[in-house]
Amino acid sequence: MNWRVRVCARAGSFALDAAVAGDGAPVALIGPNGSGKTILLRAISGGHPPVAGRIRVGGRILYDSDAGVRLAPERRRIGYVPQGYGIFPHLNVLENVAFGLAAARPRQPRGDRRAAAAALLGEMDCAHLARRLPATLSGGEKQRVALARALLAEPDLLLLDEPLAALDAAARRDIRRFLAGHLATRNTPALVVTHDARDVRALGARSVYVLEGGSVIQRGAPESLAASPATEFVREFFG
Repeated sequence: MNWRVRVCARAGSFALDAAVAGDGAPVALIGPNGSGKTILLRAISGGHPPVAGRIRVGGRILYDSDAGVRLAPERRRIGYVPQGYGIFPHLNVLENVAFGLAAARPRQPRGDRRAAAAALLGEMDCAHLARRLPATLSGGEKQRVALARALLAEPDLLLLDEPLAALDAAARRDIRRFLAGHLATRNTPALVVTHDARDVRALGARSVYVLEGGSVIQRGAPESLAASPATEFVREFFG
């Protein structure tokens, strides 16, 4: 599924003006802290209102400032895993993950949603967490729960804001492997923010966008950016 985003957005004195696009393969979004990566993801998901622009995923227009289109977040069919996890403290892990289907399939029986959530937790080696509350989880465990909830809804576009940052080295390798296989099998488009070049390679991202100061300053295949970095950040990232 092809998707294309062009948004102008503001957050205080910071201005974002960026365009990104992709297909069924993961797209990596990299850049220094404060470059606008999270604002861009929030604008796509509907959590941060743009000033202007257009967001298209497949044949659906999610936002178009000229046409006056602005779909509510719950109607966008976007899966979003923020840096702060975004899981509900009053629900256990199974209920948190099952909630991912509540908006996507509101008429599906609750028992079916819970069964699907349990199956995915099993695939991610997290079945033992099902009855635990978020307050009892480590940061890495919370990250897995947030990722499972986003994946369960089978979104049209998946937005991941540093999805592996809270995991230890062994867990990071396991989740990278699972996530790469899951995205490839389901042909799910994904926009992945990362500070680790190993994520770019492991997830099979064929396109990388570099965001600095609210603008895309370089884009291309990972090999091209590594061979001809536009800035010192890009050089260090792939070095």
